[in-house]
Amino acid sequence: MMNVVLVGCGAMSKHWLDAARQIDGLAIVGLVDLDADRAQARAREYELAGAIVGTNLDAVLDQTKPDAVFDVVVPAARRDVALSAFAHHCHLLTEKPLADSPENARAIVEAARRAKRVHAVVQNRRYVANVRRIRRFLDSGAIGAPTSIHAEFFVAPHFGGFREEMRHVLLLDMAIHTFDAARYMVGGAPAGVYCQEWEPVNSWYRQGSSATAIFELGGGKLFTYAGSWCADGFRTSWESTWRIVAEHGSLVWDGEDGLRVEVARPIREGLFDRTEPLAVPPLDPRDRIGGHLGILQDFVRAVETGSEPETRGADNIKSLAMVFAAIESAETGRRVAIAQEG
Repeated sequence: MMNVVLVGCGAMSKHWLDAARQIDGLAIVGLVDLDADRAQARAREYELAGAIVGTNLDAVLDQTKPDAVFDVVVPAARRDVALSAFAHHCHLLTEKPLADSPENARAIVEAARRAKRVHAVVQNRRYVANVRRIRRFLDSGAIGAPTSIHAEFFVAPHFGGFREEMRHVLLLDMAIHTFDAARYMVGGAPAGVYCQEWEPVNSWYRQGSSATAIFELGGGKLFTYAGSWCADGFRTSWESTWRIVAEHGSLVWDGEDGLRVEVARPIREGLFDRTEPLAVPPLDPRDRIGGHLGILQDFVRAVETGSEPETRGADNIKSLAMVFAAIESAETGRRVAIAQEG
C-alpha cells in the first residue's frame, strides 16, 4: 500500500484524484490546502473520510507519515512543498512546471538526489498515444532524420485566477507541454532559442499570452513554436498542431486523431518528386499511455521497483530549461544559449 498526501486542492486536483482512485494499492491519507474549506470539500467529493485535512503541509506529513506527496500547488510554492516532502522522506510527484525559476528547479532536483527519493513531473502529454507513435515512427528511419519541427498552439481559455495575473503565462504555464513533446518526439538536445512575446489588444491576460520561438535542437534540427492563449476562432488541439519535416518526407498531426505521413520517391514529376502516403504503425505494447493515470502508474511503479520514471525531474529540467531560455530571450531580445541540464 502506498500512502499519499495531496497538497493543493484546486481545480487541477480533480484530475489527480480521478486517476488515483483507479490505482489499486494507492490511498490518499491527507489533503492540504491554504483554504481549509476547499480541502474539506475535496475530501467529501472523493469520499476520503479517513484522510487528514489541514492547511499546513508539515503538520499533515508529521501526522500521516506518507510514502509520497502529490504536489498540485501554484508554481511559486513548488520549492517549499518539495523541500518539505523530501525532509519527511517522501517521494514526490509534482504538477508542471517543475519550478518557477531555474534556480528553484535545480534546488529541487538536487534535493531529490540527496534525499534519494523518486521525483517526477506530470508531463502528461508524453503519455498521449500519438506522441508515442510519432517517436517510434521517426526512430524507425522510415522518412529519414527529422530536420525541422513546427508546432502551433492557438486557444482562448478564460481561466480566471492566477493564470490571468502571471507574467510569461503562455511560456511558463503551457508551452512546456509542446516543448517537451518536441524534444521527446525527435530526440532533441536544446542548444539555443530566439523568442518574442507580445500582448494583443484583445488579450485578457496580464502579460505573455502570445509568443513565437525558434529553437535549435541539435544535429541541425530547428523547432519553431507559435502560440496564443487569446486567439478566438479556429482553435487548435491542446496538444498543438504539428508538421515534422524529415530527409525523405513529412509527418503532420492535428493534435488529435489525424496523423498522416507522406514519403518522397526518386521519381520527378515536373518540379516535384512524387510523394506517397505511408502508414504510421499502431501503438507498441510497450508504449505507456493514459495521461494523468499513465503518469501516476509510472510513478508508483518507480517507487515500488526502484526504477526511474520517464518524466523524472532530472530529465524534465531539460524541457524547463527551454521555457526559461525562451523567457530570457523574450525579455532581452537576444538569442539565448540553453545549457544541457541534468
